[in-house]
Amino acid sequence: MKATLVRIITDGFRIFFLAAGLFAVFSGLAWGIYLGVHMAGGLIIDLPYAMAPHFWHGHEMIFGFASATIGGFLLTAVPNWTGGSSAKPYFIGAVALLWLCGRLAMWWSAAMPGWLVAVADLSFLPVLIAQVAWQLTKRPKPQNAMFLVFLTLFWAANLLTHLEWTGVTNDTLLAGLYGGLLTVCALISVLGGRVTPAFTRNAMRRADEPETAWPQGFPIIEKAAIPLAILLPIPVLAGSADWAAPLAIALGGVQILRLTRWRPIWAMRQPILISLHAGLAMLGLGLILWGAAVLGYGSEVAALHILGIGAVGGMTLAVMSRAILGHSGRDLTAPGPAALAYALIPTAAALRWGASEWAGDWYFPMILLSVSLWCLAFTLFVVSLWPALTGPRRKG
Repeated sequence: MKATLVRIITDGFRIFFLAAGLFAVFSGLAWGIYLGVHMAGGLIIDLPYAMAPHFWHGHEMIFGFASATIGGFLLTAVPNWTGGSSAKPYFIGAVALLWLCGRLAMWWSAAMPGWLVAVADLSFLPVLIAQVAWQLTKRPKPQNAMFLVFLTLFWAANLLTHLEWTGVTNDTLLAGLYGGLLTVCALISVLGGRVTPAFTRNAMRRADEPETAWPQGFPIIEKAAIPLAILLPIPVLAGSADWAAPLAIALGGVQILRLTRWRPIWAMRQPILISLHAGLAMLGLGLILWGAAVLGYGSEVAALHILGIGAVGGMTLAVMSRAILGHSGRDLTAPGPAALAYALIPTAAALRWGASEWAGDWYFPMILLSVSLWCLAFTLFVVSLWPALTGPRRKG
């Protein structure tokens, strides 16, 4: 048991991806139970958190679940980018504890002063930013330094939520929630633009496919993707979502165009590959739908859940499972339960979108089914990859 605990904090991907999977299930169950009681005609009054339940749900999906996946990815990937050493186990354990303190503070916020909740929840990202910045100084490159911009915007978005909850401002909560989600989406656009064609190309090379069949890019489109991603959350954080709508539609269109050149049909041969393509497809679709909704066409809540469930949930599930397998020395073949989880996430996103767009009397049943599929997907993820997360790295 002790050896397992030590091993978990040895690598950033182990503790943070495990925490992300477990927290995805816990937060999904908490939200599903609340909705189920409401659908049955009841009402849970004595909640442990201070904010409205839907705001707790939104905040924790973005700044709880997504921040864990970001922490695990960057603590694992940045040393590979720079050729430097990974963070020490004591640091990984300490920063994971900061993340956990934020989750506990948010859950028990009704019994705590607002400023203390804010301090607990806002402490994790600055430490992560400092670690990433220090590692990047060993081999500084602009294409890697941009992630510090995304992390700073993400922290600023979380700050906006707490400023309203502590009474400092009156109207920054939604800007913080929407800005945080769009920052994660922008980060996914940039990272997905790197890893998806690269992983697909590597798989095609291993399969002896001719080089002419490998993923290709649109140079102009590729150059437009990064500035659009960086700019996307800024108007929302500044309180001007209308200005972000055309940026979202443009970035969504760019993402769809990029995917058409990355051989998604060939990627369907491997679940671990097609899951990356599916996550980016949901990102492109969700950005277009959200931009259109802000301009008055369609449900904004429905579009936000295509982004939150389909893009963020789907892409993080795909990237986490691949990183876990690769960095634990295992074959890059998704276990059967994980492959099923890849399919459950877009299904959950479609159900949640349909609930807001046209469900009528089926509104709550469709949402509860969506929540159930989300929880099942991440349960399958944790169970199927538990040996890789907690066991020793395989040699060879």
